[in-house]
Amino acid sequence: MLGVSLEQSCYFHMAARVGISKLAPNTCERLMQQAHDFRAECDALARVLQPLSADDWETPTQFKGWTINDVIVHLHFWNRAADLSLQDPTAFRDLAEKVMAGMAQGGMRTVENRMITERGTELFDAWQTLYRDMEGRWAAQDPKARMVWVGPDMSARSMMTARQMETWAHGQEIFDVLGQEQPQTDRIRNVVILGVNTFGWSHQVHGLPVPDAMPRLVLTAPSGEIWTFGPDAGSDTIEGSAVEFTQVVAQTRNIADTQLRVVGDVASRWMAIAQCFAGQPETPPAPGARFRISAP
Repeated sequence: MLGVSLEQSCYFHMAARVGISKLAPNTCERLMQQAHDFRAECDALARVLQPLSADDWETPTQFKGWTINDVIVHLHFWNRAADLSLQDPTAFRDLAEKVMAGMAQGGMRTVENRMITERGTELFDAWQTLYRDMEGRWAAQDPKARMVWVGPDMSARSMMTARQMETWAHGQEIFDVLGQEQPQTDRIRNVVILGVNTFGWSHQVHGLPVPDAMPRLVLTAPSGEIWTFGPDAGSDTIEGSAVEFTQVVAQTRNIADTQLRVVGDVASRWMAIAQCFAGQPETPPAPGARFRISAP
């Protein structure tokens, strides 16, 4: 817009999205990009879900036999939980108690299915309405604000990154079973950073000592940009596609099914157990177990 500063343009853009009365004049100083990246990740998944028939929604995926319905129930449940932590922390704590009690009785799937009853197109509409609404609320938050959670509290930025990661990771099994290539952009950097930040956690959750230093990462972004993490020098390195690195740390692919170049004992051990999500220790998929299904 001519005659309008970058900060004013940013403000007007967000005002159009979420309503001008909801934004303070200094909002652009702290707009949280991760909220927009979460929305974009959901939109990418929504595009492949939109044309599905009722029968398609019951298609089992390669992830633990979950159907497409199961995947979106899971994503919608935890999106609702995250949004509740922002809007009503007391109500979220009540929900967290129900979740923990339900897990002890019948497992997480039982809890999710009890609280999310929509399926198919009704589920799609509820999931899409919520994630679209979340974008504006979360983008306007202080990225460092602390949010209550089932485990330790986390920052608003970390909460949005976790929601993007789960959408991207669980979206993978849907793209795979539908025989479509999952679109990738440089917003995957958020998930890469989550993978880097959980280097220690990946060892701890498996009862292993945390190495003194993580390997050197040299990763190629979807745009072709090179992202580096870790020490400048060392014998352990991981090089290759940033997308493949995130597939390994999110356990949507086995390291053997990627072209990542892994050198050193620490790097090899990390890629064998990497887990960028909370919960109990999970075993990565077996080699060849997760892949994009070819069209008949």
